[in-house]
Amino acid sequence: MPDLAPLNRALLSVSDKTGLVELGRALAAKGVELLSTGGTAKALRDAGLEVKDVAEVTGFPEMMDGRVKTLHPVVHGGLLALRDNDDHVASMTEHSIGAIDLVVVNLYPFEETVAKGADYAETIENIDIGGPAMIRSAAKNHGFVNVIVDTEDYAPLIAQMEANDGQTTYEFRQRLAQTAYARTAAYDTAVSTWMAAQVGGTPRRRSFAGTLAQGLRYGENPHQSAAFYTDGAARPGVATATQHQGKELSYNNINDTDAAFELVSEFTTDSGPACAIIKHANPCGVARGATMLEAYTRAFDCDRTSAFGGIIALNQVLDGETAEAIAAIFTEVVIAPGADADAMAVFERKKNLRLLTTDGLGNPAAAALAVRQVSGGFLVQDKDVGRISRDDLKVVTKRAPTEQELNDLLFAWTVAKHVKSNAIIYVKDGATVGVGAGQMSRVDSTRIAARKAQDMAEAMGLSAPLTQGSVVASDAFFPFADGLITAAEAGATALIQPGGSMRDDEVIAAADEAGLAMVFTGMRHFRH
Repeated sequence: MPDLAPLNRALLSVSDKTGLVELGRALAAKGVELLSTGGTAKALRDAGLEVKDVAEVTGFPEMMDGRVKTLHPVVHGGLLALRDNDDHVASMTEHSIGAIDLVVVNLYPFEETVAKGADYAETIENIDIGGPAMIRSAAKNHGFVNVIVDTEDYAPLIAQMEANDGQTTYEFRQRLAQTAYARTAAYDTAVSTWMAAQVGGTPRRRSFAGTLAQGLRYGENPHQSAAFYTDGAARPGVATATQHQGKELSYNNINDTDAAFELVSEFTTDSGPACAIIKHANPCGVARGATMLEAYTRAFDCDRTSAFGGIIALNQVLDGETAEAIAAIFTEVVIAPGADADAMAVFERKKNLRLLTTDGLGNPAAAALAVRQVSGGFLVQDKDVGRISRDDLKVVTKRAPTEQELNDLLFAWTVAKHVKSNAIIYVKDGATVGVGAGQMSRVDSTRIAARKAQDMAEAMGLSAPLTQGSVVASDAFFPFADGLITAAEAGATALIQPGGSMRDDEVIAAADEAGLAMVFTGMRHFRH
């Protein structure tokens, strides 16, 4: 197997014409014969390049609406033949098969077709057959053949030919082959995932794919290597955001920014300003306000200590006044649907602060898969898109919640969905005032949240913690009355929880004795 392999004949068949003409000209300048099909051939001819139709080479016209054009022994024999195997060379001579040294293919836009909501028939027609077959044939024979599936590899190919007198190195062809197999795997993943959604049930096999967005300096810790891959989803979020300033996002930045944006997206733009501050994937403050500045300030006042070095997500355009307040403390990332000129000017003074804009909010009700790797496999589940309304609530105590309590209970329940279990959230007047997250016992989460509220009250010079007159949300049922009693001692007046414990009667009785209002949702929000 040679290191340097000549490039004399190329087959180009692409749906994305970006850079095609420039590549064609570079190949022609090196004396490479160009074979092509359909629209690709036309684009090359329109640029004044000499092109031979694949149909002329195979002796068969394109047929069946283009479904059959490259599926022919003359094409695949030209790709798969081992140039240093006498039997292969003899077969090529006997059957008039010419070697093909380069395949340039980008596939039918299946993913884009699904994303635009095409119907079943149109989506099926956008499943490429000939393209993946040629890619796999060329990649298998990378000892002699180059295969390109991404436009960003055009320039490296041209550079290889310039450096090696029209030839390419084995290392280069090997890298192209790996990229090619990854592309066909990702393409098949997209098709199989879409088909799984169409037929329903639990697929016997699942595959997942992504495209490299950026290499990362390290993972959660410096001794872990890491990279960020995107799955092609077009929804607003950290993967599709525009970064306006600041150093490159880290692994932890990306993870926390996603958590912050997913939470703030629960509050639609037209429902008023909302802000979420995240630290280590948990909210340390979430609030609504009459203005974005008020929403940020109230979120910040929940836990000013934890907010230092945190991630801030807003549900509306960032304005200059809010930017000034945020810039007053160290913040890692701010993500928002947009930022006005005043805000941009403020943040320009904070060179290390990353500002991301998304041109919209995410859709928390959109169906998606949540995937977690375990030793030897993957756990796959539907993303938690569960939501409740007032009509879903069941009042289980003698006292029903007031209108204000009801509003805060629903707010607290929304936040609870985004807090690591066991989760306890105290809310007052549309703002979190205490968050207990990730504890092994629910009563500990209740105590920690109350204690943090007490610490904030002392730091702010308040006469009493803001948990006085608050409501509490619990992501799962109270197994005992102790958690509820602790919340009542902290000043809570109403609670929201799923219910369903064997001791529900005991917990309800404790609520009645304390004069609390309590509602059951019938839904839990475990988050591990």
